[in-house]
Amino acid sequence: MTDRVDDSPAKVSDRKSVQIDGRRLRGERTKQVIIEAYLALLRENPRIPTASRIAERAGYSVRSIFERFADLHALRIAATDYSLTLGNTQAPIRHADGDRPTRLKSQVETRAQTCERWLPLWRALNANQGDSAELKLRIKVARDMIRQRLEVMYEPELSTLPEAARKKTMIALELLTDYESWGRMRELHGLTTEESCSVWRQAIDDLLPATPSASQ
Repeated sequence: MTDRVDDSPAKVSDRKSVQIDGRRLRGERTKQVIIEAYLALLRENPRIPTASRIAERAGYSVRSIFERFADLHALRIAATDYSLTLGNTQAPIRHADGDRPTRLKSQVETRAQTCERWLPLWRALNANQGDSAELKLRIKVARDMIRQRLEVMYEPELSTLPEAARKKTMIALELLTDYESWGRMRELHGLTTEESCSVWRQAIDDLLPATPSASQ
């Protein structure tokens, strides 16, 4: 005797929902693989990769790419959003309430890890932003996030400065800890990661005003 399949409307609806959810999940996984393939190619070469190269790296057809992204620009935007989210997750603000040496060490090490991991992509985004308002906006968002982290980590020192001096100090901090600053230390000067971090810690320490005492 064979089991009878329940073909009631409720059960049929449940099976269709499972099928739809499964297809949606597979579709999201495919998009993720395509984005990661795109980013991997950019790290190897800052020139925008072709659809065929992306498809080959991802293990899908070119058709699969354009089934999920309207064009390569849409893929570029999605990859940038993914990178910003991932980069922010990988670099949480730590030890913001610590003493000056602790905050210096934490901020520099976190920033160094971000630059080491994302410098190739950052260069590619800037080189290929063209006239895209969407990409320009995302680059601005990334810079705003960097500035906000600096403000949080060095608020005790920055709070002692008048507005004009604070603004100039923030500009200097941004320039000092820019992606290309890290790239020059590592590539042009051949410094190790620790040596580069040491340069940043010393330079930031020299740049910041004295830390106010707890009694102030």
